[in-house]
Amino acid sequence: MDYSSLKRFLLLATGAFLLLLFTHFSFHLPSNPPFSRSSPFLFHGPSVTTTKPASRNHETDIASHPLDPLTIQEINLARSILLSYSLFSSSPSSLAIHSLSLDEPDKSVVRSWKPGNTLPARKAVAVTRYKNKPYVLSIDLSTKEVVPLPVPESGYPTMTIEDMMSAPWAPFSDKAFNETITARGVRMSDVACLPISLGWYGQTEEGRRLIKIQCYSAEGTANFYMRPIEGLTVLLDMDTKEVVEITDKGNGIPIPSSTNTDYRYTVTKNNKPAWLKAPNPISLEQPSGPSFTVSEDHQVKWAGWDFHIKADARAGIIISGLGIIDPETGKRREVMYKGFVSELFVPYMDPTNAWYFKTYMDAGEYGFGLQAMPLVPLNDCPRNAYYLDGVFVTADGKPYVRENMICLFEKYAGDIAWRHSECPITDMEIKEARPKVTLVARMSASVANYDYIVDWEFQTDGLIRMKVALSGILMVKGTSYTHTKDVPSGEDMYGTLLSENVIGVIHDHFITFRLDMDVDGPANSFARVKLARQATASGESPRTSYLKATRHVAATEQEAQVKLALYKPEEFHVFSTEKTTRVGNPTGYKVVSAGTAASMLDPNDPPQLRGAFTNNQIWVTPYNKSEEWAGGLFVYQSKGEDTLSVWADRNRPIENKDIVLWYTLGFHHVPCQEDFPIMPTVSSSFDLKPVNFFEKNPVLWLPPNQEKDLPVCTATATA
Repeated sequence: MDYSSLKRFLLLATGAFLLLLFTHFSFHLPSNPPFSRSSPFLFHGPSVTTTKPASRNHETDIASHPLDPLTIQEINLARSILLSYSLFSSSPSSLAIHSLSLDEPDKSVVRSWKPGNTLPARKAVAVTRYKNKPYVLSIDLSTKEVVPLPVPESGYPTMTIEDMMSAPWAPFSDKAFNETITARGVRMSDVACLPISLGWYGQTEEGRRLIKIQCYSAEGTANFYMRPIEGLTVLLDMDTKEVVEITDKGNGIPIPSSTNTDYRYTVTKNNKPAWLKAPNPISLEQPSGPSFTVSEDHQVKWAGWDFHIKADARAGIIISGLGIIDPETGKRREVMYKGFVSELFVPYMDPTNAWYFKTYMDAGEYGFGLQAMPLVPLNDCPRNAYYLDGVFVTADGKPYVRENMICLFEKYAGDIAWRHSECPITDMEIKEARPKVTLVARMSASVANYDYIVDWEFQTDGLIRMKVALSGILMVKGTSYTHTKDVPSGEDMYGTLLSENVIGVIHDHFITFRLDMDVDGPANSFARVKLARQATASGESPRTSYLKATRHVAATEQEAQVKLALYKPEEFHVFSTEKTTRVGNPTGYKVVSAGTAASMLDPNDPPQLRGAFTNNQIWVTPYNKSEEWAGGLFVYQSKGEDTLSVWADRNRPIENKDIVLWYTLGFHHVPCQEDFPIMPTVSSSFDLKPVNFFEKNPVLWLPPNQEKDLPVCTATATA
């Protein structure tokens, strides 16, 4: 390949990979960015006029709350301390910083802190690797003291952005790889490759960080996911960039056509059917402005609710210090100390050579927050949204800003918070209704092909809804089949034929939330309220059966492990052991499940050993600051010795304790043709609902909408 061809190939390959993880990726760096933002494959969307806020300069940010994330100044200080630390100072260039974040003060310190008080000592926690050995270190930013922390027995830290950027390049320096690509009839300038975590399947994968690379043809489309070079897998040493093994079992499998796969509106609008009329744009107008306030960048207040919000490289959104004003007393009451997405487990159901290892842990392997893309005003979030940025670090410890990572907005979709009309037989002319307006905190992570939208929704009746939506593009498998009649009887395709030469592989998504509940304080218990059919005594009633609720307070972790069952209904209460209502009910919140799915893999299947935190939908553990990540601190190539299921096997007491509730939301995805070439968004949720928390329904105090209070909007065409 001559120099000009090589140069063109490198530019195009860079662009294709940037599309993978960094579409819409815009940021501000105090120093040089780790990669370029320009690419011929980047999709910037249609040109629109928006109310997108101007970029903020975070250089002068100062922490004002004990849980505020590290500022740019603090990151730079922590980095300088690390580079001069005796262990690393002899060869600072050998140090890779996988994460650098706030080492949060003890919970008791944060709970006792009041605005205006001096902040507790600011500390950072760094997850690093030095000469291929992992270290976890706590750094006191005042004293500059560095304290080593325990390191997990197996596994590696979350990949850095640089890991994910450099790994797909490495095979191109391997002659055998280039020859394989050429033999498959793909131009090198059209190749786009992905870094795919490989899980853990035995001793041969120990002792070094490995990753698998799979490639696609981007010829003729931005949607290269629909054009896999099927069967080609490169095993790569992530540190040395050595190609360990190349496997190609896809000879004879054609690369699917690019026809009608491009999803960009600038392309698809030209092919829109003439008879198709799109709905008119809709916008929620707030002439008096939003009802919520954001102070010091992280403190949110709305309709009695208040909480601290921040971006996190691994978790995405973290909600802390959640409380609500009691409408009866006017006093603030605690609900939850801290909540966030702890892990995402995505196993694909194809055991063949090029697919068996696709069992992703999106938070612990890739960083859920690192993959959170800037939100698109007017499309991802409505007109009056407020945007928050995230500050993260590169592998050399330098800070950068992920702009517009989180948005806050009030939502009204015409739903009803409460209503009642008296029927004519009462002779009472009463028609009462209250509109349902909620506050939403949203982020969206583009983890390769899949996009996850996570909403925290707060309601005026005290309910909190955690909602996860799946969008984006399928990861598909190439096949020689073009019609279902071509598939031999009895052959398992492990999915659905979606188009000519394209199979959508069956897979699952599990999203595990960690919810440190403090309902009216940290002294809480967990109760299972079981509903069971009871038979009436002979002659007691014309009825022969009824339902009875029996309450059981879990004493230990194992008693609180829940597998949801439709025909064995239960309620799940976290309640205060110190506060009751005026009639004696303990104040609490309950988990209300919506549609979900459970893992059906063999518990001894290697992916499920690592993902054993999905064995139950609900777990309850005693509070432990070090137990935050359901898949363990080090997930990459771990064996599963440091997971939620391992901690809970200790069967520790949880009654009248500071407890943590874990909930796993699940999806089974059997692809269908409507998932091609892009997927419709699907979502599910679960609620934390007040149960005897208030003396009466807080919606009583909500005013109804009146015509005089609302603006009269006239369409531009008729104005």
